[in-house]
Amino acid sequence: MPSLRIYFDKVLEDASPKVERQTLTHGDRLAMVRRHGDFSLAYSTAVQRKLSYFGDADGYIAFGTKMKHHFALGDPVAAPARRPHYIRRFVETAGDPWFVQIGEETARVLAGLGYKVNRLGIDTRLALPEHDFSGKRNETVRYSERWLLKKGFSFEEDTRTVFLDEIARLSENWRGDRIVKRWEMGFLNRPFHYQLGTDMRRFVLHGPDGELVALLDFDPLFRDGKVIGYTTAFKRKHIDASPHAEIGLTKFAVDRFREEGISVVTLGLSPLLDVTPSGFPESDFWRNTFQRTYSSPWVNRRRFNLQGQAAFKRRFHGMEEPVYIAFRKGTYVEMLGLLRLVKAL
Repeated sequence: MPSLRIYFDKVLEDASPKVERQTLTHGDRLAMVRRHGDFSLAYSTAVQRKLSYFGDADGYIAFGTKMKHHFALGDPVAAPARRPHYIRRFVETAGDPWFVQIGEETARVLAGLGYKVNRLGIDTRLALPEHDFSGKRNETVRYSERWLLKKGFSFEEDTRTVFLDEIARLSENWRGDRIVKRWEMGFLNRPFHYQLGTDMRRFVLHGPDGELVALLDFDPLFRDGKVIGYTTAFKRKHIDASPHAEIGLTKFAVDRFREEGISVVTLGLSPLLDVTPSGFPESDFWRNTFQRTYSSPWVNRRRFNLQGQAAFKRRFHGMEEPVYIAFRKGTYVEMLGLLRLVKAL
């Protein structure tokens, strides 16, 4: 029997502003991403289940709905010159939707439409080939790779040679050490799959005895039909693995991309990191709340290790690009809907 929560969610979603959802096949969405998917979340918007789509044959906005409100995910997947068009149309149709994890250009358009725009965190960008791991500040990264090789570990790209049951065991082991073990977060992240999606890449670390110790999956970034970069999508490592495992494996993957002539690698969102004034009209209340949440020992111990995730990404000394969240009202109920959509509650 469906739970009361599911029942009331259905009632509220039926009462949400009616948005004409575009029927786009998986292939349609991937085709648009290959033309215009040059931001970190683009690929995920195309392949994540349970998202809805607003748009047409030339572009779309991915969104989710929870507790009577619509939440757009990332920037529009469309030609850059056409993105303001999709934003305005969606705002007119969807009844003051929120926009979550957006870039500066989308934030600027929304500010012009009367939205409040707050910083949500940062995305770390490694611009290749200029960014490398030379110099004193990257000594700890180089040391991790040397330590692993000295101890008999080995790196490789997985070209469908690792058995799926090995990956399943590693993922289950990893989940056993998570703060929240019963579920994975959604919307901003999609569920992990043992098999790679189209155009994704996977790099793995094996221990001295050949056991699978860690893996890194990357989503592609596209422009005009060509892969221009990759963004970290999933990480898994054995709970007993050395702290060097994830650092060394990340370096190995980035070095391979650089050798291939890839122009950028992004490490993804560090939520609530450096939530300073956005430079746009914004909510002081939510900025202060985000800052307190990031600093909260209880949140970092019991819900999500925000500080640990940020510290890991800062080891690689990339460019830190602000990521934004935008809304018209910013009520408690709307924020509750977003937190439930991302499965933080």
